[in-house]
Amino acid sequence: MTSARLPRIAYFSMEIALEDGIPTYSGGLGVLAGDTMRSAADLALPVVGVTLASRSGYFRQQIAAGAQHEQPQDWNPASRTEPVKLKVPVRIGGREVWVTAWEYRVSSRCVDSQPVPVLLLDTDLPENHPQDRSLTGALYGGDNPYRLAQEIVLGIGGARLLAAMGLGIDKYHLNEGHAALLTLELLRDRLQAPGATPEAAIESVRQRCVFTTHTPVPAGHDQFEYDLAFAYLGEPVPPGLLRSLGGAERLNMTRLALNLSGWVNGVAQRHAEVSRTMFPGYEVHAITNGVHPWSWASDGHRALYDRYVPHWCHEPEQLIHATRIPLPEIAQAHASAKEALLRTAAERVGDHGLRMDRLTVGFARRMTAYKRPLLLFSDLPRLRRIAQRWPLQIVMGGKAHPRDLEGKQHIERLHGLARELAPEISLVFLPDYGMGLARCMVPGVDLWLNTPQRPLEASGTSGMKAALNGVPNLSVLDGWWLEGCEEGITGWAVGPDGPHDPAVDAQSLYQKLEHVVAPMFYQDPQAWHFLGREAISRNGSQFNSHRMLRRYVLEAYSR
Repeated sequence: MTSARLPRIAYFSMEIALEDGIPTYSGGLGVLAGDTMRSAADLALPVVGVTLASRSGYFRQQIAAGAQHEQPQDWNPASRTEPVKLKVPVRIGGREVWVTAWEYRVSSRCVDSQPVPVLLLDTDLPENHPQDRSLTGALYGGDNPYRLAQEIVLGIGGARLLAAMGLGIDKYHLNEGHAALLTLELLRDRLQAPGATPEAAIESVRQRCVFTTHTPVPAGHDQFEYDLAFAYLGEPVPPGLLRSLGGAERLNMTRLALNLSGWVNGVAQRHAEVSRTMFPGYEVHAITNGVHPWSWASDGHRALYDRYVPHWCHEPEQLIHATRIPLPEIAQAHASAKEALLRTAAERVGDHGLRMDRLTVGFARRMTAYKRPLLLFSDLPRLRRIAQRWPLQIVMGGKAHPRDLEGKQHIERLHGLARELAPEISLVFLPDYGMGLARCMVPGVDLWLNTPQRPLEASGTSGMKAALNGVPNLSVLDGWWLEGCEEGITGWAVGPDGPHDPAVDAQSLYQKLEHVVAPMFYQDPQAWHFLGREAISRNGSQFNSHRMLRRYVLEAYSR
């Protein structure tokens, strides 16, 4: 495929993880967006990313006495990006707000191709009101008016800046509903055309917009009272038309995006099914997420793939041939990654009690209730009995949103459990989990654990990163794992594919750990490394962002 025959795509996302030192992301949504940009560079696709500069970042997590404390994560875009010599106005709450941008260029690691530009929108300009200068400050910070103002900057400001730059965008890809207001900007323009009708204008916008929804959790869909929406937006389109598109009672950004996008998809097959149930009457396709192969393979695994699977980083489907890699070399690559993890843990938390010869379970994701970080600890006497027979150690990480009090309590409980379980079981919580720590932790553990409440895991990508590094998954059958789990071949399932039942899941988790997983790890290392190699071959070759982006090109962008 060549870029000359492809439409030019603008990819809008509230957060995009560009590199570890640029804190423009909070978690999985941003990392996915970053992996999409990296694959676009590898595949030489005509894509431009649009996000916020987030000068204050998300937050730096510090742990004191087991409790999470949030510290500023300020950064200066001028240190890593180039200024865009343009600015455009938007109106927010009756004031004119000027929006400019910084350009970061994502280069290919695999081939010599044209870098992909990412525009980081910024309102920190001297001509703006002091309150408006902070709109591109804290990622997901502030109250509802602040969030709505940020989404105006992203959607409307981003669309106007692209137009001012003359980039000739053919398709707009909305990565989650935060960018839905760009559809209103496009609709406003179409309605102003001579002889335009609402029906024709709506259809014109739908032909240009692609929408990916990410969350099956109702609270994850942004909604704003119409009084606030009209106060901040004015009337970009007639009020009755806006209510018909965005919802009768409140402006629902997901519903607005659904109504004004000609292609809609969920991020896994099950998630698409759940989304069709949440929003009946809409056609929701399924394109399962993926991870960027070169970015997430450890140094040792990259070297292995370079030697045995030529062209793997540009054609990750070639990893199906990972079966030709000798098992001793698989084992050595993992041992190197595990040693690196133990060194990093020592740097972060000091004397941790972790050992190379013990089965190491990893768990890291956003700390919130539906992710169930405490499921492994449901029955402490049983967990201790398992550890007496099969020594266990556990490495965990993840941030709780500053306003998620229950998530913060989970972090405190984990630190209490670490004291309670010592010295029989070493439980280590590594603070400030982000891209850099993930690159060390995910390939360095022996087993990747994921225990979300079904069906609230939209996709999940951390387990894909694990599989890419030959680390098997022990996970609930939800999200991508429903598609990737081959029992006893790529990993194991926690619980059945059925109604949510925490007691059943806990029983399954303990049974698998005690009678299947740990015995294989300790008694049959060759079988263990064979299983890890199968995870690379069967999961790594499929669940990657190259495959994901090629599907977007063929099924969504080229329509």
